[in-house]
Amino acid sequence: MLTQYEQLGGELAVKNLVNRFYDLMDQRTDTSELRAMHAKSLKISREKLYLFLSGWLGGPSLYIEKYGHPKLRARHMPFTITSLEKDQWLSCMNQALQEQITDNTLLLMTLSASFKGVAEHMLNTQD
Repeated sequence: MLTQYEQLGGELAVKNLVNRFYDLMDQRTDTSELRAMHAKSLKISREKLYLFLSGWLGGPSLYIEKYGHPKLRARHMPFTITSLEKDQWLSCMNQALQEQITDNTLLLMTLSASFKGVAEHMLNTQD
C-alpha cells in the first residue's frame, strides 16, 4: 500500500503543495491575520512545513532528523490561534490540496480531514 506521501507524488509534489499554500496565504486578502503571524520572508516557514509534511505524510522524517520531535502545539503556543486563524489556514491548505489533487478523491478527502484535525489541535485561544 502506498503512503500518502507517495500517493501525492513524493518530494516534488509535497514541495509544490507547500509553495502553493504559502503563495495563497501571502496573496489572498482574506488571510491577513494568518499572514501577519509569519515573518516577512516565508522561506523558513516553507522549508519547515515541507520537512514536517514529508514525514507526516509517510515519507522521509526530514523534520525530525533536523529539529527533533515536531511538538506542533508547543511550537505554536507563542501565537494566538483562534478559529479565525485556523479557518484561514484550512482555507489555504484546502485550496492548495484541491488544485493539486484532481484525480484521487479519497486522498483529497483523507488529507483534508487530517489537516482539519491538526488545525483544530493548534487552537489555543477562545474566540
